[in-house]
Amino acid sequence: MPSLRFLLSRRWVLFLLVVLTLAWAAWRLGEWQFDRREDRLARNAVIERNENDPPVPVTEVLAPGARVAAEEEWKRVSATGTYAVEDTVIVRYRTRDGAAGVDVVVPLVLPDGSSVLVDRGWLKTDNRGTTPDDVPAPPAGEVTIEGWARRDATGDSTAVTDQSTRAISSERIGEALDRQVVTGFVELSSESPEAAEPLQPVELPEQDGGPHFYYGLQWWFFGVLALFGFGYLAYDEARGGRGMVRGTRRSERPEHATVDGKHDARQE
Repeated sequence: MPSLRFLLSRRWVLFLLVVLTLAWAAWRLGEWQFDRREDRLARNAVIERNENDPPVPVTEVLAPGARVAAEEEWKRVSATGTYAVEDTVIVRYRTRDGAAGVDVVVPLVLPDGSSVLVDRGWLKTDNRGTTPDDVPAPPAGEVTIEGWARRDATGDSTAVTDQSTRAISSERIGEALDRQVVTGFVELSSESPEAAEPLQPVELPEQDGGPHFYYGLQWWFFGVLALFGFGYLAYDEARGGRGMVRGTRRSERPEHATVDGKHDARQE
């Protein structure tokens, strides 16, 4: 029976630790992908449940200082008010089908004096320096809107500079505009009266599981492959196959060199 004592050598112990670390990392990354798939399916269920319900007043879902509940996101809401065009905010780096563009967010002033941020849609533009003056104006006067309630984004991308941002956060935008806004925002689906030059409507997320299932399987495959590779190399080492081949070649080289040297001498 082949000896396995070589597995106790420092080189093989370190090799095993590296392989186990890689396999563990691949397992965790696979679980992360499966968790993302479950989150996406849960979100899809919420969208499917909420998107076809009749709209409810926006104040039943969005309120100052109260984060939108996960089960309330994508609920259809309606509101009546007046757009504060002077406080338009541009959301940069919003691409569609490879085309550059921006989203246009405008506060809608409600009868009680508070405002709700409305993402009115997408505008194609090649100019990354788009300003509020460059986008089509919303309807003037009193407007009734319908749309989907959304939760605020978080992180550094929500910073607002010169009425421009990369992600929508009602808290950060409210602070930048010095305006009282309800928490969360509305993705516009329709407005009455309609704008003279409407923007492209918001696209609902694709309601499928995404690629996460296959990504998870790939990570797990990589982990199994690492363990299999270690086992194969250990088996090969135990058989002595590779070592014997190297040893034979080393022992043969001097002999051939001697013979070649004698042959060369005879030729001279």
